[in-house]
Amino acid sequence: MRALLGEIRAHSWEWQPETVYLGGGTPGSLDGAALREMLDSLPGRPWREATMEAAPGLFDGERIAGWLAAGINRVSLGVQSFDPRELARTGRKHTAEIVERDIGALRRAGISNINVDLIAGLPGQNAASWRHSLEAVAALGVPHVSVYMLEVDEDSRLGSEILLGGKRYGATDVPDDAETAAFYEEAVDFFAARGIARYEISNFAAPGFASLHNLKYWHREPYIGFGSDAHSFDGTVRWQNVEAAVDYAARWERGEVVREETTPADPAEEKFFVGLRLTEGILPDADDWRRHGAAIERFLSTGLLERTGERLRLTRRGIMVSNDVFQEFLTA
Repeated sequence: MRALLGEIRAHSWEWQPETVYLGGGTPGSLDGAALREMLDSLPGRPWREATMEAAPGLFDGERIAGWLAAGINRVSLGVQSFDPRELARTGRKHTAEIVERDIGALRRAGISNINVDLIAGLPGQNAASWRHSLEAVAALGVPHVSVYMLEVDEDSRLGSEILLGGKRYGATDVPDDAETAAFYEEAVDFFAARGIARYEISNFAAPGFASLHNLKYWHREPYIGFGSDAHSFDGTVRWQNVEAAVDYAARWERGEVVREETTPADPAEEKFFVGLRLTEGILPDADDWRRHGAAIERFLSTGLLERTGERLRLTRRGIMVSNDVFQEFLTA
């Protein structure tokens, strides 16, 4: 906290933030006084949107009151699944009943802007359990849902087991890519039928509830990140803080720079790589066509991109192979 507060207070603000997002780790576990001290160090309150990531079952009415007092007006819950077997395998301690209780407590306190995260492709997941999770979310009536397809991370226990062909952590029961993709596509149709439309590859919202903060990333607007592994973008350059919290704190205590990596941004590349994640797509200009025209035409002809007037967007099939599409624009 000393390092984080020090970094925030040392920052020279060239613009006033409209949104704040507390994510990574378990920021919801901060006590009210520490949270208030941190957010008091930021300009712009009341922000248009201030999101707190939280784990179900690890907060109560008193903690919610502290969030509200500090300026939080949106909460994102890392639910992942509503199936007891899947939750047990991921090490999550909550149940569907706990999630329902927590959402009720948030609403009674006055926070109705709530997101629920789901993961498609968890160990042991099948068509029935996935449908159960979708229906559980619908029953809660939250206005925003994030659906992520499981990614194999070699730094995680499950990921290393999958890569090494092991059996622990349910590695042998992870759905294959085709099953995971089918779960994701089912979610797209399921939520669309209930007024929760996909506005970004992994994010779905009722009208007026898209994440204002995350939209800034995809619209390439400036943002500043504080803390370990935080990323920032000033419109021209991107940078990242040292990844591990212990290293971040140690560097700050020694008076060293916590910024680890700085790279110039390429607007022509990022317009496609970032902008095509959005359902609204992008408006390529003459320079974009000169640089990427051949790739655009190829993806249009193969049905991975579609064109409405001057606007380009990924097709439903293009979304499922979006990384391959993006890579083409990064290397063109």
